[in-house]
Amino acid sequence: MERKQLALGPLGTNGYILYQNQEALLVDPGGDAEKVIEFLQEKSLTPKAILLTHAHFDHIGAVEELRNEYNLPVYLHEQEASWLANPDENGSSLLIGKEIVTGRPDFSIQPGHIEIASFRFEALHTPGHSPGSISFLFRDQGFIVSGDILFQQGIGRTDLPGGDMEKLKKSIRDQLYYLEDSLTVLPGHGPETTIGYERRHNPFVRAV
Repeated sequence: MERKQLALGPLGTNGYILYQNQEALLVDPGGDAEKVIEFLQEKSLTPKAILLTHAHFDHIGAVEELRNEYNLPVYLHEQEASWLANPDENGSSLLIGKEIVTGRPDFSIQPGHIEIASFRFEALHTPGHSPGSISFLFRDQGFIVSGDILFQQGIGRTDLPGGDMEKLKKSIRDQLYYLEDSLTVLPGHGPETTIGYERRHNPFVRAV
C-alpha cells in the first residue's frame, strides 16, 4: 500500500490518500478538494470511501465536494454523526467564522475490523480530543492514522466541546501504546512519528 500526505484546509491539516490496486481511501479531507482530485487523476486512482478520524471543521472541509464528485460513502463514528451538518458542533462557526456544513455520514464506524474494496484495516475508538475520535490501524502495512489524538511529542487539544483530557490519556495509554514500537503514526497535524518514540519521549503522556 502507498500513501500520500497533503496539507489541506485553513489549518493545513494532514489529509491522507491511501492507495493500492488503483483504488484509494481518502482520510480526513480537510479542504482544497482540487488538490485531492489532482492527485487521484495523476495516479489514475478510483476512490472508494472517505474515512473521518473525527468531525472537527479542519478535517471535513472537502467532504461534500469529494463525496459528490465521486459518489463516495462517508464513514464516521456515530457520536459525531450530527457534527457534519452543525457548524457549532464541528467548530467552524466559532473558530474560523465561516460555516462548514456537509451531509450526514453514510456509515457509522464501529471498533473492529473493516473491509472496504481491497482494503483491510482496524478501527480503534480513541476518544478524548472528541467523543467519536477514531484511529485507523493498518497493522500489516505498519502504520496508524491517529487523527488529533497523538502527535510527535504532542497530544490533541481537549478544550473544545466534547474534549476530555483523562479520556485522551487513557486512549493513548490503553489503545496506542500497546501497539508495536515500530508502527508509524500518521497524525492529523505535524510530522510522522512512531509508537515507540512517543512511548519514550512524549512529554504529555508517559507509558505506565
